[in-house]
Parts: sequence; structure tokens; C-alpha cells
Amino acid sequence: MPAGKVFLDANILVYAQDKDSPAKRRRSREVIAALAVSGTGVISTQVIQEFYVAATRKLGVAPLAAKSVLHTFKVFEIVQTSPDLIEDAIDCSVLNRISFWDALIVAAAASSGCEVVYSEDLNPGQTIQGVRIENPLE
Repeated sequence: MPAGKVFLDANILVYAQDKDSPAKRRRSREVIAALAVSGTGVISTQVIQEFYVAATRKLGVAPLAAKSVLHTFKVFEIVQTSPDLIEDAIDCSVLNRISFWDALIVAAAASSGCEVVYSEDLNPGQTIQGVRIENPLE
């Protein structure tokens, strides 16, 4: 695990609930637990929203059960999505040719001083805005 702060993309949190992907479920739970214990985990309001939608729509988690899981995310530093962060994400999206939503993840990670983003959606090994992308599920 990196020594500094690590930003978790929603897909890592969703895999922790995915009964159809046992290896990814186990690994994502290990990653989440380690970051919770170390106090180095960071998420954003976007990640919380994406988790809820994916858990309830894709995985069929009951809404109140998903809400209960959301409560556990309070152990992480949470970056609020603001108009300034959205503007940073637009610039990041244009300059790096990535989707706006991925750029918003990167911008949130950079704004909170993370050294790494854990995600399955971006290219592992790539560095964007000073933040290295890693896929902890590989």
C-alpha cells in the first residue's frame, strides 16, 4: 500500500458488495479495510453517489442496505464536489482525453493531496495531475 493518501473510485467499493465476483470482492474488502485502518483512504461525494446507484441497480442491493453501507464510508476523508472542482475536472478531461466523470475522480484526488487513485476504469501506471493510477484488483 502507498504511504500517502489513496483515493478510492466507486468501482472498488461496488466490488466489495459483488457476490458474483468473489476474488474481486475479497480483494476490494482487503483494500478498503487497510485504508480505513490506516486513515489514508479518500472518497468523494461523487463516489458515494455512484456506489449507491451501482449497488442498488446493478447488484440489486436493497436501498436501505446500501444506505447502511454508505454510513461506513464516513471513516474516509470525503471530498465535496464543488463548482471549482467541476471546472478542474473539465480541464482535466479536455487535456487528458478522459471522460468527465473519470476526470472528476482525478481532480478530487489531486485536490485532497492523494498520491494514488485506485480504479478499474483508468489506465494503471498512468499519472494525471500528479496522481498515479493503480488497479488494486489485478
